[in-house]
Amino acid sequence: MKPAAFDYMVPKTIAEARAALAVDGASMIAGGQSLLPMLSLRVAVPDLLIDISGLKDLKESGKSPTAVRLGALTTHADAEDGKIPDSFDGLLQKVASGISYRAVRNYGTIGGSVALADPAADWPVCLLALGADVRVVVRDGVRSEAIGDLIQGQYTTSLAKDEIILGFDVPPPGARLRWGYFKVARKSGAYANSIAVAVQRGAGGPISVALGAAGPRPFLLPAVAGQLGAGETSEDILRTAIVKDLKSQVPDTDPYLTRLHTSTVLRALREMRSR
Repeated sequence: MKPAAFDYMVPKTIAEARAALAVDGASMIAGGQSLLPMLSLRVAVPDLLIDISGLKDLKESGKSPTAVRLGALTTHADAEDGKIPDSFDGLLQKVASGISYRAVRNYGTIGGSVALADPAADWPVCLLALGADVRVVVRDGVRSEAIGDLIQGQYTTSLAKDEIILGFDVPPPGARLRWGYFKVARKSGAYANSIAVAVQRGAGGPISVALGAAGPRPFLLPAVAGQLGAGETSEDILRTAIVKDLKSQVPDTDPYLTRLHTSTVLRALREMRSR
């Protein structure tokens, strides 16, 4: 199929893009790896398409003592190739390299992945585990919001119609990051059926465990993190904690999916503990 007819605009500034977005029927495109198929299938039928891929303010990445800053237009390939600051001992490169195919990674962006809020996407669950904040351009400046608050449900965020993700601030681990990452997909390049990220900030440091593709949005597993923080190593006990966290977020998970997600988390935990 072919997209329905639409007007096309390339803004020169974020302010110009925001003003255009306020118009009814306007949509925004950057890498387009999710939106273009939706246009072709006519799932999305905008009257105006606003191309923000050239806005330099959305591409700025860097390091400070308090945060690793990732621009919204950072592509998956940029992360895979180490072109952005990586204070996370290769985790960002690992996550990026497992997203779809290289042709998609060349254009798809971290900001686009988060803004779409697909519950099976890689970046939201990774950034949730890392405790990232999202910087959003709003009418009177820039607001910062925890990624777990920005993503509210399946394809649902707190973004207003004329708000644009500027980038992400990820707290540096302060020590060598131990991490584990595991994803289950039906075929290579497909979205995940289950995806888990576990991180520990230095030996004996704080632990975060996040699970995606299990519910309408990714979520943290506090019971699992608590057991690990207490020095628990028994997989039977960890398995019980995983099920507890899963049921608290997605009570109607069936037995098959419960086993799948439990296995995914355990594999991520094993990798983290082996580092």
